[in-house]
Amino acid sequence: MKRVFGFIWRLITAPFRGLTWVFRRITAPLTKAISFFSDPEQDKETPITEVLGNVIQQPATLLPHIAALRKHIFRSLLVVFLLSALTFTMIKPIMAFLSHPLPGGLASLIAVDITENVSAVMKVAVLTGFAVSIPYVAFETWFFFAPAISPGSRFNSLLAIPLALIFFLAGMSFAYFIMLPVALPFLFNFMDLSTQPRPSSYFNFVTAIMFWIGIFFEFPLVAFLLARIGVLRSETLRSQWRLAIIIMAVLAAAVTPTVDPINMGVVMAPMVLLYLLAIVFAAIAQKRRQANLA
Repeated sequence: MKRVFGFIWRLITAPFRGLTWVFRRITAPLTKAISFFSDPEQDKETPITEVLGNVIQQPATLLPHIAALRKHIFRSLLVVFLLSALTFTMIKPIMAFLSHPLPGGLASLIAVDITENVSAVMKVAVLTGFAVSIPYVAFETWFFFAPAISPGSRFNSLLAIPLALIFFLAGMSFAYFIMLPVALPFLFNFMDLSTQPRPSSYFNFVTAIMFWIGIFFEFPLVAFLLARIGVLRSETLRSQWRLAIIIMAVLAAAVTPTVDPINMGVVMAPMVLLYLLAIVFAAIAQKRRQANLA
């Protein structure tokens, strides 16, 4: 009889227990997120020197971090692949937009090799997918470094994700709207020689310029992150400005599609401004870290 009543009771309460199970499943990520941002036991950060010392003494402690990094990289690559497949379905308007600086647009490009069009389309799709996935890749990067930041500062550092997208888009916009209009006429009319652009060479050229300039524009955020975890100091950036100028000149010469100093100066000018902005970002992150370690 006891078993019968127990079965009836479980049968009556089954919907309520099911709702409780569903509610716990739904609220579990929210509860975990709240504890991740407000855990009182992790109020202070561990200095990077102490962390490196522990790793040297006990190398096995690095294995969980490597495993976590592998998961972050795998998820990031998966998202890049999926978004690249999505952008492939919209590749015609994307390629038309990229070829807009050309006289005649996309129709002016003439392929020579049989597989040239295919390789150009795939390259544009992959790079566009990567550009669209920048926010998610930035989130995975933040999630990997977040345990090294105090819970009180994790939410503020999370704001760097939309900033990463803004800086990357700003770099690509700078390359598209400022660099290309200056560089393309010079290249097409150099020595009064006629130039017939091909899809592979043109899209390789345009996507490479836009991608690397977009990456360069991420330097202030990278400096902020490195300073936030104690790897970089703003004083180091200020004291090494001469070396930084030389490095920026070399990078500008490598990225600049032409050999004239005007185009090189167009590339180098924003790099100098980004370096100054990186010093400011690193100083802000450094003060916050010192306040948490105090």
